[in-house]
Amino acid sequence: MSGVSEIKPQNLHKQISVVVATHKAYRMPSDPMYVPIHVGTELHPDVLPEMLGDNTGDNISDRNAFYSELTGLYWLWKNEQSEYKGLTHYRRHFATSSISRIFKKDRFDRIVGQSEVMELLGDHDIIVARKRNYYIESVYSHYAHTFHAEQFDVCREVLSDMRPAYLPAWDHLMESKSAHIFNMFIMSGSKFDEYCEYMFPVLFELERRLDPSKYDPFNARYIGRVSERLLDPWLETNGYSYSELPVLNTEPVNWVNKGSSFLLAKLGLKKYGKSF
Repeated sequence: MSGVSEIKPQNLHKQISVVVATHKAYRMPSDPMYVPIHVGTELHPDVLPEMLGDNTGDNISDRNAFYSELTGLYWLWKNEQSEYKGLTHYRRHFATSSISRIFKKDRFDRIVGQSEVMELLGDHDIIVARKRNYYIESVYSHYAHTFHAEQFDVCREVLSDMRPAYLPAWDHLMESKSAHIFNMFIMSGSKFDEYCEYMFPVLFELERRLDPSKYDPFNARYIGRVSERLLDPWLETNGYSYSELPVLNTEPVNWVNKGSSFLLAKLGLKKYGKSF
């Protein structure tokens, strides 16, 4: 499932490396802790030829159509030796809590920097995105309405077979009305490795049992979506402390469009067919 090729060494061995997963040219944060990476390089090598790609070293770049930003996460796990590691997205970042910066006109000036991150990690094991609240639905029912419930059902079967210690926390999450999602986090390199060692074998088995090619291209990315719900069971089961930061979208969110799509899905009229 993975390939091995030459690594570009200039991004290795930093104190902290937070990968910014992107599939297209886009403005990147200026803080040096951020490492832009082209995810899916093996599939689209000509899109960002000057950017670090996820097809170097030990990688799953050719699975990007199913794993989305996780091909960048896998690359960071296998090929980077920083003391702290993390993942964000080209248009979705952790926002600073600094009063002097949260009202900056330029959204990129509101992205959290290394000094604030290191201060938070001095008191907590992990930095995660602020919880998404569903209010009128559970995590399970929301997913069942908007995507395909079988994806969660098969994931539970995989956990039962491979990671039974995490099953109670998974069931607890499915019944709750909030979750840490987006695959956004920063933690020590050792915990990062531990998380990846827990998650990726589950996802590989999930892919084997539920072939992504049975879906259209949008829904074939289900592995990346399901993976977002594996974080909370890992946090809960291991008792890790965490600090939440707000999520900053570098582009305005069309809440009318998103809200109407949610209502259509809730009423069983139309599942999600695109990202927001």
